[in-house]
Amino acid sequence: MAKPRTATVHGASSSLTQAIHVRQHTLTADEPLDVGGQDQGPDPYELLLSALGACTSMTVSLYATRKGWPLQAVTVTLHHDKVTGDDGKLKDHIRREVTLTGPLDEEQRGRLLDIANRCPVHQTLTRAPIDVETALTALPDPQ
Repeated sequence: MAKPRTATVHGASSSLTQAIHVRQHTLTADEPLDVGGQDQGPDPYELLLSALGACTSMTVSLYATRKGWPLQAVTVTLHHDKVTGDDGKLKDHIRREVTLTGPLDEEQRGRLLDIANRCPVHQTLTRAPIDVETALTALPDPQ
């Protein structure tokens, strides 16, 4: 079983800007100016798209390398929107466009597109249900 991953996010109540700490890395998330943020970083949905895009590119690259295929680069462009489903309810829709650079034949391109759907983040997002458990923790006593 994979080791659990941890991220810690901290923000002051006076700002939408958030500091994200993952291992030794610090990232910033924020909202655009038009919705009250300071636009200091991507918004949460853009971070979600980035995670899916990075995972897709890594998975496709690893597979092509393992097969010895002449893949030179992968570009993944993602779009998120809310659309009305057949049941009339709004649902999330992500469009993922994968560009493969290199002298690949059509069979290799098709297989790499199939592999894109097997990236772990894609699997997590499309597997139902996803459990999110939320717990309130106590602050340390300021003695």
